[in-house]
Amino acid sequence: MKFCQMKEKLIDELRLVLQNNADNQTRISSCRFFKKGEEALVYGVKMAEVTKIAKEFLKQIKRYSKQDVFVICEELWKSGYLEEAIISCKITESLNKQYEPVDFRIFERWVNKYVNNWADCDTLCNHTIGTFIMMYPEYLNELKKWAKSPDRWTKRASAVTLIIPARKGLFLKDIFEIADILLLDKDDMVQKGYGWMLKAASESNQKAVFDYVVSKKEVMPRTALRYSIEKMPKDLKVEAMRK
Repeated sequence: MKFCQMKEKLIDELRLVLQNNADNQTRISSCRFFKKGEEALVYGVKMAEVTKIAKEFLKQIKRYSKQDVFVICEELWKSGYLEEAIISCKITESLNKQYEPVDFRIFERWVNKYVNNWADCDTLCNHTIGTFIMMYPEYLNELKKWAKSPDRWTKRASAVTLIIPARKGLFLKDIFEIADILLLDKDDMVQKGYGWMLKAASESNQKAVFDYVVSKKEVMPRTALRYSIEKMPKDLKVEAMRK
């Protein structure tokens, strides 16, 4: 059987499994995680079950080349369903030892073309793209370009890609540069994204992040400020929030 036919068969079977594991209550309850009008398209499968399904699906496709697997992942992204996007991300995470510089353009296309809610954005960026950036830090400059995008999710992606590197104490100068670019953004999803990035950075660089936040607090949106200082001691929080 040709790859194209095999791909369609595998994806059809995966979608049937998702449909068979969906329930209306899970579908309805998922809405509470999203703002009204910004709800993700879902089958209604519990996330623990999605993870199990992803592991089984991965066993079926592990014999294919990375390029073929990425083609399968893109087909999943095209559906618009959150569960399929998460499975795609689980698969790309599993290939991290095979990442090459050319893969960045694939990940960038997924961000720009398919990501349309915070869950898609954070799932793809936290691990897949975050791991890629730690492997190839020369692509940090590409994230700074994302931060200047007119698209809200691309802007959020520029920040949330650095959550795990930030926790490790990496790329602090670049984190502050991206925060500077996003500083005055009026979109709460962007504000929460870069606030989360700063909060993660504070785990390893508390003083530097505190000093940054205090230096910007006159203009930093309160949403971003609150996120940034969430893990700091109470006295520092009080000082940062003082008008």
